[in-house]
Amino acid sequence: MAGTEQIQDDRTDTLLRELASAYRVATSFHGFDGAERAVSPRTLRIVLGALGVQANTPEEVESALAEAALEPWRRILPPVVVVREGQANTVHLHVPHASGVRVWISAEDGRDFDAAQEDDPERPREVDGVLTDRLAFALPRELPLGWHTLHAESDGKVAECPLIVTPARLATTVQLQDRRRWGLMAQLYSVRSSRSWGIGDFADLDDLAAISGAEGASFVLVNPLHAAEPKPPVEDSPYLPATRRFFNPLYLRIEDIPEYGYLESAAREEVERLAARLHAANRVADLLDRTTAFDAKLAALRLVFAVPRSPSRELQYERFRAELGRGLDDFALWCALAETLPPSSPDWAAASSPSSPRADELREEHADRIEFHRWLQWLCDEQLERAQRSAKQSGMEIGIVHDLAVGVKLDGADAWMLSDVLAKGVTVGAPPDVFNQQGQNWNQPPWHPSRLAAAGYAPYRDMLRTILRHAGGIRVDHILGLFRLWWIPEGRGPEEGTYVYYDHEALIGILALEAQRAGAIVVGEDLGVFEPWVRDYLAERVVFGTSILWFERDDDGPLEPERYRRACLTSVNTHDLPPTAGYLAGEHVTLRESLGLLRRPVEEERAADAAEQESVLERVRERGLLPAVGNQGAAASVAGDDVQRTVEALYAFTALTPSALLGVALVDAVGERRTQNQPGTDTEYPNWRIPLAGPDGEAILLDELPRNERFTSLLGTVRDALLDGETPEAAGGGRD
Repeated sequence: MAGTEQIQDDRTDTLLRELASAYRVATSFHGFDGAERAVSPRTLRIVLGALGVQANTPEEVESALAEAALEPWRRILPPVVVVREGQANTVHLHVPHASGVRVWISAEDGRDFDAAQEDDPERPREVDGVLTDRLAFALPRELPLGWHTLHAESDGKVAECPLIVTPARLATTVQLQDRRRWGLMAQLYSVRSSRSWGIGDFADLDDLAAISGAEGASFVLVNPLHAAEPKPPVEDSPYLPATRRFFNPLYLRIEDIPEYGYLESAAREEVERLAARLHAANRVADLLDRTTAFDAKLAALRLVFAVPRSPSRELQYERFRAELGRGLDDFALWCALAETLPPSSPDWAAASSPSSPRADELREEHADRIEFHRWLQWLCDEQLERAQRSAKQSGMEIGIVHDLAVGVKLDGADAWMLSDVLAKGVTVGAPPDVFNQQGQNWNQPPWHPSRLAAAGYAPYRDMLRTILRHAGGIRVDHILGLFRLWWIPEGRGPEEGTYVYYDHEALIGILALEAQRAGAIVVGEDLGVFEPWVRDYLAERVVFGTSILWFERDDDGPLEPERYRRACLTSVNTHDLPPTAGYLAGEHVTLRESLGLLRRPVEEERAADAAEQESVLERVRERGLLPAVGNQGAAASVAGDDVQRTVEALYAFTALTPSALLGVALVDAVGERRTQNQPGTDTEYPNWRIPLAGPDGEAILLDELPRNERFTSLLGTVRDALLDGETPEAAGGGRD
């Protein structure tokens, strides 16, 4: 009897894993150590449940398997079709046996194209009692890039679906491979001027672009500028926003709003009083206080909002509202509700989505507050447009590169507005890796793959379009998440998750399409645990990857610079590590040990880290960028006054690579040592609250950068190294 039960259990487990594979849920994965690990049946059932697939009993598993096989046959057309331009593409239709079919495409430019039927060896299948054919149709190769509509007519029935034609190769990044360029990487909130309100803002971004552009930079890459909560207290992490589509009014420079100039004297005095109170904070190198800054800015913004707009300004505002449409209206509604309703309010339950009847009633009740939040987004749009214009006028070829976070807060605006295309009961994170050996839970809801496709990828497209309105480029944090995401059942640890795979051809293709239309480049942060073919795929589409000096190694040690990738942004540093001066001092090990994030004795960790650092420094010495240390050991080369020389040598080493883009971390350019973010922590460490400071611990303001010797020296080192070097093609070597 026990043997029979074991056979049944084995068969159920086999079918469960077959079902998981059918829905592109990984049943095993390789960890950072290379070992393969099986995913538990419990995790598979929970993740399948989040996808809308019940698999709690053997009967449910068998039924779900049968449904997965029949589901495509029940539709004439797929939910959406995404293809590459200029290639032979085939779409499959499902119609009653022996039916006549016509298939055509309505392009967004108004033209129509016919599709030609091809042979399809698939035999008819009975679906719900109806014998059904699968037919193949070849799409015209000459279809233009864009968002089109695919139509099919069969026996009087007409079906349609979005047809998206994407670039085979992203033209904007292709154009950057003629020579190497460099730019600054900065956390905008930390970069303050004497005029800031305690937090770096859009006007500071304007100035930072002008300053670095004058030094020869081609771009400024900043942290995500996504919106957080509409009222204090606000989330500190720019990577845990309320929405990824709209921007954070915290970054507004009040004095740059045209209506500010028309304030009545009493109102102007109040704004000046609020500003003066926060100007003093710009000189403080202690932790940043977003909540106090935002509270003061909101008070000032309410005063400016009351100033009537001129006719031309009103027309500009109305044009912005029309361009952003319903998405802007829904976000403004969420902001109005989030600032006025407690989380337990019955109205939240009644207004379960922006389209609910109660939400429509609340739009009327909160019309004034909704208008205020729409207006804030217009101001953000204007000031970002000005920053990008200034960047280009300073001589930058690319300008501002925005950062796209992986996801959003569980209780934020996107979770409410996009609830129909986000998965529930799971969160996103990362499995254990060498830098966070307990794994990470980012507490963000993932896209639901099939529901996002059923929506024609419109929510994804709209998000990209808003970010790219005034951008020279977009950095996609954890771009590997467009291929697969680590889903964690709610209430479980990160190590109990599994990967769920996405249609990367669609997601990367749409990213490339929207970037190319905006004239923007794309840089994917492709660090961490990934499947080797992913980087090859990104290179094929000419989506740049990311290389960090300390991580670029193989079995023989650190890579020679000639072996770095061409289609890549290469830098010494990343915001998940201490600035290079701190890294050389081993402060990342000290911090992780103090937070209990190590899985081996700290002495072993320090020894391993020192050995890895020395192997990189030895590569730098081999190129004559640092003097030999003889018998003194590696530590002698990074002690005392030699720290700056070592930092500059490491950046000069990156200039020997064929990488098209080089990133210079602003924290390295001023000698900062403190860690901006420690992955895997929340309240344990003040992530994202570290203002820009020098090696002496004193705050550094934007006003001082042009005269800062460290800043001008490091930027000059990189600029001169590129001028003295060769183009990527002439340099030889390198990986695409």
